[in-house]
Amino acid sequence: QYVPVKGDHVIGIVTAKAGDVFKLDVGGSEPASLSYLAFEGATKRNRPNVQVGDLIYGQFLVANKDMEPEMVCIDSSGKSSGMGIIGQDGFLFKVSLGLIRKLLAPKCEIIQELSQLYPFELVLGMNGRIWVKAKTVQQTLIIVNILEASEYMTAEQRRQALAKLSGN
Repeated sequence: QYVPVKGDHVIGIVTAKAGDVFKLDVGGSEPASLSYLAFEGATKRNRPNVQVGDLIYGQFLVANKDMEPEMVCIDSSGKSSGMGIIGQDGFLFKVSLGLIRKLLAPKCEIIQELSQLYPFELVLGMNGRIWVKAKTVQQTLIIVNILEASEYMTAEQRRQALAKLSGN
């Protein structure tokens, strides 16, 4: 089970709307809260269009054992910096926290190699959730399968699998 950490970037699923606050499932023991004002450019009049079921990429502002975790979708200067509502037409899946750390490492070979195969969008959450979207459903699923398998493959095995896919 994921334990929220202040500053962690995660993917949450909106489970409820309660007044000015959204409740998100982040894979922890309790839901996280997200204020509608915690989005870039949000005001009382200009609210973000967030629906139950939406995927949100954000970071924890508050995360400790005594308080409900609180998420935001803006950085300290009020910019979204890539955070916010994630498109509906991608594919969300879960991997181990160890694999997420590997994928989030700078110069991650797995992601560099995959990006030579097809263009795709990728969102990695520290809570073990990955959202991916390529041009077609088939390409998306191939990327999902390689990411899931990469935890147990050596670099050489992964290169062979990618070479088969790219037809080399």
